[in-house]
Amino acid sequence: MQDPGKAALMTLGCKVNQYETEAMEELLCAAGYDIVDFRERADVYIINTCSVTNMADRKSRQMINRARKMNPEAVVVAAGCYVQASREDLDRQGIADILIGNNRKKDIVRILEDYFRDRKKLTELVDLSRDPCYEDLSIQRTDGHTRAYVKIQDGCSQFCSYCIIPYTRGRIRSKEPGAVVEEIRTLAGRGYKEVVLTGIHLSSYGKDLGCTDLLKLICLVNEIEGIERIRLGSLEPRIITDQFVRGLLACRKVCPHFHLSLQSGCDETLKRMNRHYTTAGYREAVDLLRRYYDNPALTTDVIVGFAGETEEEFQKTKEFLKEIRLYEMHIFKYSVRKGTRAEKMPGHVPEAVKNRRSAELLAIAADLKKNYIEGFSGSRQRVLIEDEMTFEGRTYLQGYTDRYVRIAVKYDEKDTIPRQNDIVVVNVEGILDKNNLFGQVSD
Repeated sequence: MQDPGKAALMTLGCKVNQYETEAMEELLCAAGYDIVDFRERADVYIINTCSVTNMADRKSRQMINRARKMNPEAVVVAAGCYVQASREDLDRQGIADILIGNNRKKDIVRILEDYFRDRKKLTELVDLSRDPCYEDLSIQRTDGHTRAYVKIQDGCSQFCSYCIIPYTRGRIRSKEPGAVVEEIRTLAGRGYKEVVLTGIHLSSYGKDLGCTDLLKLICLVNEIEGIERIRLGSLEPRIITDQFVRGLLACRKVCPHFHLSLQSGCDETLKRMNRHYTTAGYREAVDLLRRYYDNPALTTDVIVGFAGETEEEFQKTKEFLKEIRLYEMHIFKYSVRKGTRAEKMPGHVPEAVKNRRSAELLAIAADLKKNYIEGFSGSRQRVLIEDEMTFEGRTYLQGYTDRYVRIAVKYDEKDTIPRQNDIVVVNVEGILDKNNLFGQVSD
């Protein structure tokens, strides 16, 4: 049998994409491909694309073109959301040999075999609005050695007015709970201590199955031996009810670290975005988590410059963010997506105004993060060691607390040095830089 050759893969976009790339990599390995770094010369290049913003589209095109330049004779495969959203553009540009949409990544080996047989351009796309099946992908390992992202859900049925994702990912589809548990047991058997449950719209997990929901699945994962930490991907504020939080609290492995999608701190803007909650509802969710958890790490996403956002509306968002005091905020400038309702809305905000508003929120975000992590100085924290870092000529071990605060751990050669994937108790001494605390392993 002929050696399939070398394959290189590149992930753009979200953690779901990262998971799917790793699953494709495992399929290629099993088929005999030698996986190499994307910067190396390869026989097959696979770019798992993103289309969440115009910048993501541009980056996807750049990576496809880069692959072609690195080896003009290689087979270039474009997969994922940009393909699903912009097939006609890719056909016209002719920069990829194979186009693979979402829900067809599991067929990567067969698709390559088909291509090599005929050497004709291939397109594998399905109408995701008519495909109710969850794509059967799984992983047994991940590029990280301590934390594994596990995809449990795909698709979204929310149809926010600015978002292209329901069109590129289709409607909600969930992985069977038994299959999720089996996959995580395999990862635990390989030494992974922390898993992150992720999806396109995680809060809707199980709604298509009828026999389960996200909380029931978390309880099952909580029982898996070897798993010591469970993190959750982005959640809708509406899922944060008293019953839900009590259920989480009973699952002792769930980290007090929650990402609640916000997008705007102004009710008028939220309504135009077709977000299905209000700022009052969001505040209630934050207050509920803080009532049950001691100083939880709460993070969010915010879009500035959405269509029609006035200065008064922006100021409402700004004041709301100051009021609720989150740990981290990811700030994005609104990007028009062709085919969405927001594309045709009036009042699009000039780029210079978006830039100014973004800078203001980034400054607030930096202050809030600094204040949050400073609060852990002088405390004792359990840290999952991941790797090494160097700061001002000194080498530290580094890892994260259950609240996802990064700690640089001092050590001397005479000490018993923790290893990667060890969980150690650290006496936190202070701030090393804007992103790191530092401390020493407790005796």
